Amino acid sequence: MRSRAGVSSARRAQPRPESFAARDSSPCQRTPQARDPRLVVIILRGALDGLSAAPPIGDPDYADLHGDLAFAASGDRAALPLDGYFFAHPALGAFKRLYDKRQAAVVHAVATGYRDRSHFDGQDVLESGYPSPGRTESGWLNRALSALPASRAGASHGLGVGAIAPLVIRGPAPALGWAPPGGVAPASGDLAQRVLDLYNHADPALGQKLGEALMAEKVAAEAPGTAAAKTPHPGGPVEAMRVAAAGAARLIAAPDGPRIAALAYDGFDTHFNEGAAQGYLAQRLQGLDAAFDALETNLGDAWKDTVVAAITEFGRTARVNGTHGTDHGTATVALLAGGALAGGRIIADWPSLKPASLYEGRDLYPTMDLRGVLKGLLADQFGLSQKTLAGAIFPDSGAIAPMKGLVA
Repeated sequence: MRSRAGVSSARRAQPRPESFAARDSSPCQRTPQARDPRLVVIILRGALDGLSAAPPIGDPDYADLHGDLAFAASGDRAALPLDGYFFAHPALGAFKRLYDKRQAAVVHAVATGYRDRSHFDGQDVLESGYPSPGRTESGWLNRALSALPASRAGASHGLGVGAIAPLVIRGPAPALGWAPPGGVAPASGDLAQRVLDLYNHADPALGQKLGEALMAEKVAAEAPGTAAAKTPHPGGPVEAMRVAAAGAARLIAAPDGPRIAALAYDGFDTHFNEGAAQGYLAQRLQGLDAAFDALETNLGDAWKDTVVAAITEFGRTARVNGTHGTDHGTATVALLAGGALAGGRIIADWPSLKPASLYEGRDLYPTMDLRGVLKGLLADQFGLSQKTLAGAIFPDSGAIAPMKGLVA
């Protein structure tokens, strides 16, 4: 069996039902001239448990292996049905809604080429795009920006969200920085204008940068609920994640705004109490779900040309540890969404969860390279060539082909 994504079933422990193949969404085709493509990358730091985010309830070994963290098709631990074999975590209601609209997809049993289970090194590899850690001078998304033709305002400019922009968007290509409100109260409009006037006279280049930042703040604050967040996220991490996504969406929806953005969310390192209804994982996934919803809402008509990729440095162990959590693992999921996505499907070359099929006897076996997924998105959205993708953007990755058919 071969999925529409072009992934062969080279390593399969048992036959799989037809639903495992990526389903043909039969999306409406749009001409390149009619599209204004956008890409949002969300880094999920801490290593997301893919077996909980998108539980393979149809796998006969899942329930015993994942113990008290396992979800079911019904009952107290009921998850949200996707294709009858794979489900979604109960916190991912908006993602499920998008999936049903064929605007979301799950890539399962996926990993970068990194295998040593260190958060710091794993995040370096995930965000830098290099095959090994230690290269932090630029991120693969910034290098993709450098490869785009500067055919119109904003097309070759990026957006990094946070007090410190994620590594994935840092580098020589220009990228606007924006931090969501919270913490210290912002300066009054009058004070900001006075400072801007001062810099415009004393240092025009710095004045221009300050002016761009103030305009970005104004645009981002137009997102519903953003301007009111003057204190450190009164709604907790869920609201903080939503506010960051809403502001980013407003910025990239602007006619002359950036077309590529990166956000980073922490807190996915679930060594203990992972399965609690209001625990760390449920809360973080609620926040991610709110971010998907905020992006769709605040992008408006631009949503139809947008793809969102939520990715993490590696997965977690298939077995539960002694503190009702999971430890650092290998394969996991990538969650994709967007109006431009050919969604409504699971993209997986499922290795099964039989003990003999686990990676090093403990982890979900990686059957797809995340770089292939990201290459496919960049190729379909922006027309980047395989040579550019395998050279400048993901160096030394010529053997990893871009996944095809991800964009409608």
